[in-house]
Amino acid sequence: MAHPVAMVDAVARAMDELVGAHDDALSIAGLYDEVQGAIERVFPRRRALWVRGEIQHVSDPKSGRGHCYMDLVDPESARERQAPVLKVKCWQSTWGPLRAMLTREGIQLAPGMVVTLRGSLDFYRPKAEIGFVVAELDVTALLGRLAAQRAALLRALEGEGLLRRNGEVRVPEVPLRIGLVASPGTEGYRDFVGQLAASGFAFDVKVVPVTVQGPSAPAALSSAVRRLSAIGPGALDLVVIVRGGGSKADLAAFDAEPVARAVATSTLPVWTGIGHTGDESVTDIVANRACITPTECGRELVQRVQAWWDASVVTCGTLVARRAAETLAAAQRGHDATRTRLAAMARHLIDRQCEQVSQRAMAIARCAPRVVDDARERVGTRATRLEPLVTAKLDQAAAALDSWRRLVAAYDVERQLERGYTLTLDAAGHVVRQAAQLATGDEVTTRFADGAVRSVVAGLVVDDGPGPTARDKRDKTRAEV
Repeated sequence: MAHPVAMVDAVARAMDELVGAHDDALSIAGLYDEVQGAIERVFPRRRALWVRGEIQHVSDPKSGRGHCYMDLVDPESARERQAPVLKVKCWQSTWGPLRAMLTREGIQLAPGMVVTLRGSLDFYRPKAEIGFVVAELDVTALLGRLAAQRAALLRALEGEGLLRRNGEVRVPEVPLRIGLVASPGTEGYRDFVGQLAASGFAFDVKVVPVTVQGPSAPAALSSAVRRLSAIGPGALDLVVIVRGGGSKADLAAFDAEPVARAVATSTLPVWTGIGHTGDESVTDIVANRACITPTECGRELVQRVQAWWDASVVTCGTLVARRAAETLAAAQRGHDATRTRLAAMARHLIDRQCEQVSQRAMAIARCAPRVVDDARERVGTRATRLEPLVTAKLDQAAAALDSWRRLVAAYDVERQLERGYTLTLDAAGHVVRQAAQLATGDEVTTRFADGAVRSVVAGLVVDDGPGPTARDKRDKTRAEV
């Protein structure tokens, strides 16, 4: 077994040898210097490198003032979890002009887009990152790819029978119920709605507010079109998409496949008024009708309704008014002719009647003397015959009157009183004809030829059957009185 002191010495010597062996180790800064030197030897700054990759992430300052950062991956391995990533930087001095050129060409960098960049390799010492500094972007190749994508989308839509499908949807004759897909408050929105408001027609506009540019615009536009299409022809007549002018990048959403498919498959006809004159998007191509501006779209819609109004209302109204005037004029002419004919007939009838009256008057004038003489002769004859008849009738009436006078004189009260009869009157002056008319205590007056006696009834004897004679009863009554 070795002595402990010897073991300690051995360990110490081994430590010294180890320290001496690492006297030539690099520092971190030295290591980075070596790496940077190696990179500059293989990839000098003057060497132009072209790199092609798919954008995985992009940080784009909206104002164009600042740097742009992108992460690129190989298109073939873009979906792999461990796909190599290249950090790309575009400094403000380069990005400002480059972004302006992309805007003019209607290009907006977005994830999924494959780009070809020229630049140099860069080593960022603080984070030990190898990146790529952009000096140029191949816009021609990018435009070619975008055009190819657009052409491929159009071919796919035509192959599926969707390119002209919405164009075959019938537009109502009077499209007044409008589903509007737009961004309220924008110039395009105001231009379109202003045309409808100034027309004087009763347009009913249902607005679905959407974002019309930017990454979220395609989803918003396609969702709005589907939402209006789901309402159906029973509630809406037409879907209109409007967007004012802008760069090609601002209008890129209308070339997106979701928007084109939503428009192509809509059950309602879709009209578009997007951008300025000369701008034609895929949405315009698949729509039922594409107008060059929102103003023109509103004007076309108003003109369609105006055409129906003119044909169905104004023209018919004008025709009715003209026909009514013609009918009234014809009726007036007919009435005038009838009035003239009636006046002529009336004059003719009056003339005939006057002639007949004159003829009859002349006939009467000729016959009147003879008729009067005949009448006078008949009257004389009748008068001669009536005179003896009247005399005889009067004599007969006088004889009858004398007979009645004698008869009446025979029944005169005074004559009867002179013959010994009496007349009994009650207190009221009425003739008492029966004993039953009186009661005990009644005052009666008995008239005689030479006067009257007033007496009071002390008792009554009424004849109820066979018994004394009437004379006996009168005598008894006198005795009782």
